[in-house]
Amino acid sequence: MYFNLDSTTLSALSVERKESFLLKTGAICTTTGDYTGRAPKAKAYVLDDLTKDTIDWNENNSITEEEFNEELVSFLKYKQETNPVFCQQVKAVRDPKHSISIEVYTEMAKHSLFARNMFIPSTTEPVPFSPDFKVYHFPLKEKEAKVLVSLKQGIVLITGSHYSGEIKKSIFSALNFILPASGHLPMHCSVNVDKDRKNPAIFFGLSGTGKTTLSSDEKRILIGDDEHGWTDTGVTNFEGGCYAKTIKLSKDAEPQIWEACNKRHAILENVVMIDDTPDFDDGSITENTRASYPCDNVPGADKLGYVLEHPTNVVMLTCDAFGVLPAVMKLDPESAVKQFLLGYTAKVAGTEAGVKEPQATFSACFGAPFMPRRTKEYADILRKKITQHNTHCWLVNTGWAGGSYGTGTRMPISVTRLIIDKIHDGTLSECETFLHEKTGFYVPECKEIPKELLRPELGWNDITEYNNKASHLVKLFEDQESQL
Repeated sequence: MYFNLDSTTLSALSVERKESFLLKTGAICTTTGDYTGRAPKAKAYVLDDLTKDTIDWNENNSITEEEFNEELVSFLKYKQETNPVFCQQVKAVRDPKHSISIEVYTEMAKHSLFARNMFIPSTTEPVPFSPDFKVYHFPLKEKEAKVLVSLKQGIVLITGSHYSGEIKKSIFSALNFILPASGHLPMHCSVNVDKDRKNPAIFFGLSGTGKTTLSSDEKRILIGDDEHGWTDTGVTNFEGGCYAKTIKLSKDAEPQIWEACNKRHAILENVVMIDDTPDFDDGSITENTRASYPCDNVPGADKLGYVLEHPTNVVMLTCDAFGVLPAVMKLDPESAVKQFLLGYTAKVAGTEAGVKEPQATFSACFGAPFMPRRTKEYADILRKKITQHNTHCWLVNTGWAGGSYGTGTRMPISVTRLIIDKIHDGTLSECETFLHEKTGFYVPECKEIPKELLRPELGWNDITEYNNKASHLVKLFEDQESQL
């Protein structure tokens, strides 16, 4: 039996089947079992005549066509024997000029609701639905996680993991393969625009850097939270919803996201509950607590999900836990491409088992696990677009100041928001810049930003210790760049 149901019914079914429970707010709270995040080693692409020369096989796992087809037979047999099976007919990419159709089969209602939240429900009925991709998500079929992708057949097979993110990231990975062939840039980023739908801004950033927080701005319109394409006509969201990280979510600091998580149809994953109230500070299940919600849950979110304007600004966010980088740095096109390829941030103690002090982490294109092609292809498209459209590029540090993690303090979000505001209104692009010799970045001289944040060494008690940390970070950058 198949169900292609609206989200209200899905919510009820999810509770009825005891997959999760419904909060008074109308949100659903659930857990994802052993896998509380993606299983990177579980993903493999089919090696065939379409992918043999186009996928970077040094960075991606492969599976033969024969092996995939055997798995597909097994999945189809499982689907036939499973009752009920939920089916969502949806689209990805909000700009209809570039959208693809997807059919998502799941054995759990919560995952079907997730697909409905994250993609765009099809409005083609009663016209026959012809999917470009089919996703079969059957987490109970096997214990070990598998994410198998045939780009040629347009089929994704997922089992072993209840983590909902595998569904959306598999389609994101497919789009990251498809779009560059037409000269479009797929991006792991957030996008917002002015209230008059002008001056789009792109926010790149790895988890924990503030991408979702800073793009959710009541003074601007949110185009999308996580996955976009920069096409020949503008910028388009890939999704119909948001999948926000919620650990330490604050109602005061992030009111829009807080409200979105506490509305009907939101799905809270691995969030600890206290008397029917989410405790976003509790990371005892995982630090990777998540909320899935439709964009409509965010006040001011854009109804179209795309804008026919090219970005005025590209903001690359980094959480520098070493306390070395200035609060904001202006990048020329080549520097922007370099930082795009580096994709730097730093992990801090408590975010992963075994992390005791800050550790640099690099993810090319700010989303390496989802970029099947060689990273240089994406970088070349970015270079061409920011040059062609005179886009201003920035590196913004949302990490530590006055010392490394443990001695310094986190960059005040009020200051970061001020910086972002001055990027949007053009103030920083008009400022004179100075060379920050310790890091090699050019920094805008803005009197409204505390000087010890623009010249971070001024905030340290021990300048020798700062110099040592700066030299260490610069060396890490150089070592990583040599591997690109």
